[in-house]
Amino acid sequence: MTLSSAVEVRVRAYGFVRVGGPEQESFLEVPVPEPGPGELLVRVRAAGVNPGDWRLREGSYGELRAAVFGREVAGTVLRLGPGVTGFAPGDEVFGGCPGMVGGWAEQALVTAGFAAHRPDGVSPAAAAVLPVAAGTAYDALTQLALPAGATLLVNGAGGGVGVPLLQLARLRGIRVVGTASPAKHEFVAALGAVPVAYGDGVVDRILAAAPQGVDGVFDLVGGDALRAVATLVPPERLFSVADKALVAALGGRDVVRDRSTRVLAALARLVAAGELDPHVTEVRPLSEAGAALALVERGHARGKVVLVP
Repeated sequence: MTLSSAVEVRVRAYGFVRVGGPEQESFLEVPVPEPGPGELLVRVRAAGVNPGDWRLREGSYGELRAAVFGREVAGTVLRLGPGVTGFAPGDEVFGGCPGMVGGWAEQALVTAGFAAHRPDGVSPAAAAVLPVAAGTAYDALTQLALPAGATLLVNGAGGGVGVPLLQLARLRGIRVVGTASPAKHEFVAALGAVPVAYGDGVVDRILAAAPQGVDGVFDLVGGDALRAVATLVPPERLFSVADKALVAALGGRDVVRDRSTRVLAALARLVAAGELDPHVTEVRPLSEAGAALALVERGHARGKVVLVP
């Protein structure tokens, strides 16, 4: 991935100038990205907001450089990088953004191998939020490989990954028990799961909801909440994307992301068929990017937040 050396053509973007807190965020004028091998340049129509954005700003991923926010977008293809096939200028696509040149911009790069054509029945906002949260949920269920009729515990069921996961599990005939704050119990139940409250006694409440036990655990919380439920399943049935170090210490596993066109196309078909609702609840202009990220960082977003340049 490279940035164009041309300085006369620049686009507006939102990112951070150095690692730290929200005070490091800023609107930027950046060169139009040049698509490298295996990349697409798209005119962004919608971009997803994720916890990974503020974690990147804080340096949680070990990257200490300035960057443009945004890990997923939907947009119109402008140019193809070398070796890209299956796409053409003018195509409506969605997918994941490579590296540090993110999608909160007027134009952005998309990894061609982690991109798919956007069906007519799927809005740019709905498509833009599929690669990260829904993609993680899809991959988790694939790797858990639970059969229809099995019971899955989702630790933190009311969050960004939990919402698509509950829906995808229901489509596979998997029964879900989901821990969530009391304020989200009605929402979790509406998605087809049995909600239980966090905190002391959580294992007893889980077993009351699933007297035969659970066949798998997918953790989205980490820390003490993960420790509390880890004993419910053998280590090979324990997954977490929230606390990679702890789940490994407990003998469990992280979810290995597929990040393929195949997965994105499958998710888009489910959205188009009305079987998967990405739950986009906030659509804001790029000019409100800071406020949108603050909403996600404070944990106050109920559903997915999208920016529109």
